[in-house]
Amino acid sequence: MIGREKEVKKLNELYNSQSAELIAVYGRRRVGKTYLVDEAFSGKITFRHAGLSPIEHKDDKQGKRRSRLKEQLRHFYQSMLMQGMKEGRVPDSWLEAFYMLELLLEEKESGTDRLLVFFDEIQWLDTPKSGFITAFEAFWNGWACHKHNIMVVVCGSSSSWILDKLINNHGGLYGRVTYQIHLQAFNLSECERLFESKGMVMSRYDIAQAYMMVGGIPYYLNYFNKEMSLSQNIQEMFFAPGAPLRDEFERLFSSLFVNSEIMQSIVRALNTKNRGLTRAELLQETGLAESGELSQYLDALITGTFIIKYNSFGNGKREGFYKLVDPFCIFYLKFVEGNAGKKGVEWTTLSEKQAVTIWKGHAFENVCFNHIRQIKSCLGISGVSTSESLWSKRGSEDTEGTQIDLIIERRDNVVNMCEIKFYSDEFTVTKEYHFVLERRKKMLYEKVSKKTAVHSTLITTFGLKKADHFNDIINTITLDDLFEK
Repeated sequence: MIGREKEVKKLNELYNSQSAELIAVYGRRRVGKTYLVDEAFSGKITFRHAGLSPIEHKDDKQGKRRSRLKEQLRHFYQSMLMQGMKEGRVPDSWLEAFYMLELLLEEKESGTDRLLVFFDEIQWLDTPKSGFITAFEAFWNGWACHKHNIMVVVCGSSSSWILDKLINNHGGLYGRVTYQIHLQAFNLSECERLFESKGMVMSRYDIAQAYMMVGGIPYYLNYFNKEMSLSQNIQEMFFAPGAPLRDEFERLFSSLFVNSEIMQSIVRALNTKNRGLTRAELLQETGLAESGELSQYLDALITGTFIIKYNSFGNGKREGFYKLVDPFCIFYLKFVEGNAGKKGVEWTTLSEKQAVTIWKGHAFENVCFNHIRQIKSCLGISGVSTSESLWSKRGSEDTEGTQIDLIIERRDNVVNMCEIKFYSDEFTVTKEYHFVLERRKKMLYEKVSKKTAVHSTLITTFGLKKADHFNDIINTITLDDLFEK
């Protein structure tokens, strides 16, 4: 298994704890949650069940909408039959279904051996008015938690559902989750290790670009073919007839969110501005109403790691921005949608356009936002408390606007003013760029306290060329530094 060493170690510790355990594993769809559980508990799972995807919920032959609850209960019943239950009848409710599961598990019980129950994509079981949470609560509180040899692992791609219904539950499941794992996408180092395990020969420059297109999502990364170049792979994955990821954006949101159209409209709006949008700008762009529901939508996208919220530098909490940071969504909306499936569309041709060059610059900024730990390590400030933001200041008739890609505010009286450049060679600080840096530093000094020093920091692919004005840069971080484990 690539990565996940800490998660596997902790899961094994909990398996051997000799206490009742309720474990919640959540994270973005396709990030590898099921694979983690399968690998960590290979040959140890007593009972497993996966919810039916809402995407597959279709009408019957008469065109009538089938009951999602009945379909989920029938599927659950079939799982119990396949895993040792004697044939009976399909349960009428989740309370009855969990009672039947208790009987099955008691039949399987042998001494002190662990009873490991695994519910995958558990949020799909919680159909409207199904009473699933009440039944699960009765299963855990009335039976499972009293048995020292039971371990229940639940996985969910809807991070907001896991958080709201289980981890932060204020009812009968309050405080019942004994451990939670928020499974993150791979970083650049883990992407490199995955490609190496597949026998792929790829430069770090191209690995970074692959990350900029699909993120560190193992499911997507596994589509890369070692016999093809980066461009050929992207062509086959997104643009060729029958490309496996051509319709992934729609599938992704439909499987995660009941109100997928609203979620897509928010993501599409945020994709229009690299700096992101304020709440007021988002309302104007989408036409949505100001409400508590909007906050829930945004929180769900944040917990799903599709977007982040940050406060504009120097403005405290007065000006919060929502920014789309999911690499796959950004790449898909900019280049795949509208082009996929068209005759004659080739990524090798598209990739030479100016729009792709501009996108690479912004996409590399997102790479850096997702590798703050590695950047801090390179700066030697791993143990220093920091906050990260970017600064986009609009110009006026009297003042010139500016944008700073990344600002790292440190508790040791230093602010790193980070310039992020995705170049195919060493970066050169020209005379013109020297004046840009000086102006940006001056504007920053007007915002920070007098005891603070501003360090010009360059994050680029292949480092800094030693030429005139190269001493303007105090710290240089390269692509290799971002590949640190």
